[in-house]
Amino acid sequence: MPLALSTPAQAAVPAPPVRTTPDAAPAPEPGTAPVSRPVAPAAPAAAPAVAAETAPIGVAVSRLAVTTEDRTGYDRDKFRHWNTGLDPADGCNTRAEVLIAEAVEAPAIGPRCALTGGSWWSYYDEQTITSAGTLDIDHMVPLAEAWDSGASAWTAARREAYANDQGQASSLVAVTARSNRSKSDQDPAEWLPPAESALCRYVSEWTATKLRWDLTVDENEQDRLFLLAAGCTGTTVTWETAP
Repeated sequence: MPLALSTPAQAAVPAPPVRTTPDAAPAPEPGTAPVSRPVAPAAPAAAPAVAAETAPIGVAVSRLAVTTEDRTGYDRDKFRHWNTGLDPADGCNTRAEVLIAEAVEAPAIGPRCALTGGSWWSYYDEQTITSAGTLDIDHMVPLAEAWDSGASAWTAARREAYANDQGQASSLVAVTARSNRSKSDQDPAEWLPPAESALCRYVSEWTATKLRWDLTVDENEQDRLFLLAAGCTGTTVTWETAP
């Protein structure tokens, strides 16, 4: 809803700041050493916040660097998941935290983060799911594809951060196990969600994840992304660079 504009009242002119000087230290008595006053350390500067970026989908795709992919040395175990999640004290790992966050109807959370009840919408195939155990948490850009696209050069800690990324909603998504396993480690040149309604969202989230983690694309992948983006007029991509 557009914000109503109001004419601000005339601001009062602030008084000039009063400069003060610290009290002088008292002169030491004869025969005594001067007393030194401790100086408080300066507060550390706060790290600047990373602002999210938004661009039309075609523009966002054009910002992806194109390289040849290489899967040499890939091993799924090099991406540690699922770890203790955002709150190590809640007893829920990343998988469970994503399920809780993405539930359409909230599940009951039992001991050791056992989830019962609740419902989820798998947008890949337009399915409503009422059992958490039948859902997979899909890495929007699969681990093997991430390895091909730049993650092979990362530290183990960064690969773990990627595999458990809850800092951007598009990175991890709860979907039916059938659709996730059909996708496997394929990119959009090789696999797309079966539901036509999912295509623009999927391409947007794929692109956002690659931009967030500074991952590359190969030529076939880029060609397919541009082709799909052309049919997604009005779709935007929003991402925030991973820390």
